[in-house]
Amino acid sequence: MAIPKISLDQWTTLVAVVEAGGYAKAGDALHKSQSTLTYAIQRLEELLGVKVFEIRGRRAVLTPTGEVLYRRGKTLVDEAARLEHAAGELAKGWEAEIRIAVEILFPTWLLVQCLGAFSAERPDTRIELYETVLGGTDEALAARRVDFAITSILPQGLLGDELMRVRGVLVAAPSHPLHHLGRAATLEDLRRHRHIVVRDSGIHRTRTTAFLNEQRWTVSHKATSLHAVLLGHGYAWFPDEAIRGELERGALAPVPLREGAERSGSLYLVFADRDAAGPGTLRLADIIRAKVREECTRASESAPT
Repeated sequence: MAIPKISLDQWTTLVAVVEAGGYAKAGDALHKSQSTLTYAIQRLEELLGVKVFEIRGRRAVLTPTGEVLYRRGKTLVDEAARLEHAAGELAKGWEAEIRIAVEILFPTWLLVQCLGAFSAERPDTRIELYETVLGGTDEALAARRVDFAITSILPQGLLGDELMRVRGVLVAAPSHPLHHLGRAATLEDLRRHRHIVVRDSGIHRTRTTAFLNEQRWTVSHKATSLHAVLLGHGYAWFPDEAIRGELERGALAPVPLREGAERSGSLYLVFADRDAAGPGTLRLADIIRAKVREECTRASESAPT
């Protein structure tokens, strides 16, 4: 490993002098004498063989080389400060990384809001997200690959809090034949058309959706399923919150069914081991609960009476 010629203290001095607009104010900020700072900059110039400042009139200004060194030095000083902050948080027990599994039934836009709110508080904490389907969530919890999960079914041997109710709607593009029957569609009608299904993400694939048509496409991601339905290649069930925008724009429309047009259920927040959960994991879970309550309240207040 190469040993740097320039110390972090020297880079800090350079950044302080530039941002304070001179040696005197930088000395006040760093609690050092002006002569100490002057020597540090001169020594930096000697070791690197460059000129950082040049005199213009009565002012010392950065040379083009000094501009580059200042920008790179500021990045280095800022990164060192972030490293110290992260070390302090780790010393308090804050995790460096939080791993979560979230079933695709949970609205993606709401999940991103939750992660964004957490990262605004803890920008140095990495988040590993597993977007799961059916049995994949159970397996992630059982194998302790995640710290907590949002799941539609409580896994055996674990407890969880109900997070929100979800309503599934059967939809297709407005041009799809199921919208032009002149009547409510039946199970036999569904069997004549392609069903778009998202595959169980579990290794053992122990679960399937409640209805599986023989004529179907099975895909791995919700986004693929949504694009296929938008382009008129078939029909699928989606949580209404997950396709709110598509429904409002008229890009998708609920298929009128004689029976079973809607499905409802709950999503639960489940810890793999609540007692072992660190402060970051608990904080992220709290943010998700709060955001979900806020959105559910807003939806309830805006619903027609």
